Amino acid sequence: MGIERLHHNFLTAPLEEMVKWARRNSVWPATFGLACCAIEMMAAGAADFDLARFGMEVFRASPRQADLMIVAGRVSQKMAPVLRQVYDQMMEPKWVISMGVCASTGGMFNNYAIVQGVDQVVPVDVYAPGCPPGPETLMHSILTLHEKIRTGEILQRRRSRQGGAGLHLQAPLPDRASNEPRRVTVGTAR
Repeated sequence: MGIERLHHNFLTAPLEEMVKWARRNSVWPATFGLACCAIEMMAAGAADFDLARFGMEVFRASPRQADLMIVAGRVSQKMAPVLRQVYDQMMEPKWVISMGVCASTGGMFNNYAIVQGVDQVVPVDVYAPGCPPGPETLMHSILTLHEKIRTGEILQRRRSRQGGAGLHLQAPLPDRASNEPRRVTVGTAR
């Protein structure tokens, strides 16, 4: 209620620019390497390309410490709920890069087992094209994301598009009568 009511003026403008600068220069990625694109993502973090100059030297193993998800490779139908759960556990503000043609559109795997675009599961901010995209392409996508963070709004980030396919995950809750966990149901809300 407090910060949302602040108007853009000569005091809040420099503060907003400083917050955007800090967010842009300290993006911490959570890896979601699923196929051959993950090898190229690892190469981007190596000495030749050095993601440390962008403040991204450590790939986080915990989604609670990350604010960027790099989905590298094809996403199977069985992996989609896991991907969404990891995304939901990340702290706001959070961003997603879809790396490779398989993650972006399903690629050559046009069948029932592969999700035809990760944007059906999580909202994607930047697409990295290629099969597999090289480290240069991933770095270009990261710089594109940096520009998007620099020019974006701080408070009303995803309010307009809600993001993803509306995949809802329910945590298993114990059944009061039998002390057994309830089933986890995954469904799409359209």
